[in-house]
Amino acid sequence: MSDDEGGGGEEYLFKVVIIGDSAVGKSNLLSRYARNEFNMHSKATIGVEFQTQSMEIDGKEVKAQIWDTAGQERFRAVTSAYYRGAVGALVVYDISRRTTFDSIARWLDELNTHCDTTVARMLVGNKCDLENIRAVSVEEGKSLAEAEGLFFMETSALDSTNVKKAFEIIIQEIYNNVSRKVLSSDSYKSELSVNRVSLVGNGTDGSKKTLSNYSCCSR
Repeated sequence: MSDDEGGGGEEYLFKVVIIGDSAVGKSNLLSRYARNEFNMHSKATIGVEFQTQSMEIDGKEVKAQIWDTAGQERFRAVTSAYYRGAVGALVVYDISRRTTFDSIARWLDELNTHCDTTVARMLVGNKCDLENIRAVSVEEGKSLAEAEGLFFMETSALDSTNVKKAFEIIIQEIYNNVSRKVLSSDSYKSELSVNRVSLVGNGTDGSKKTLSNYSCCSR
């Protein structure tokens, strides 16, 4: 958490979670984005880890606290605390493992169960460098994203394809959600300054967009 109250300038701190089955590459997506590192032999995440990244939007400092947790069932006890206050989510599958794509509906249900806020969501097909053993087509990923009202992108933590872009799009969308609420509610702005991680209220489905053209492997 940030202890800095931001001084005289406006500052935003958004919590983003990365969810999906074990071994889809969640930890490597985070380490590639936060530290430009990739560990070929990374072990399963135990418990919860997070990194904080900053970017500037409209002249304001925007910090994203990005949380990564284990996808294995035995660590599901952290669920409610993990999702609490989240305003963005990357829902990740491995394009070379069909079972991880089939699990996306369950992860979306869990996200909806534990988040009663407006959450910017992106479906991420990771490991698009494994084109030769692809088990889930780009079109299938796009179709699911369109049906669920999600952004969509294929990434590769191994070669960095679209990783930075995926995180930045989610952070920008969270900022857009907050900005719309600030413009329509003076009380919301004061609430944001007190609890900068939480985003309250219900969004409208009409605000969700699918970036179906963002695919590293489209031919």
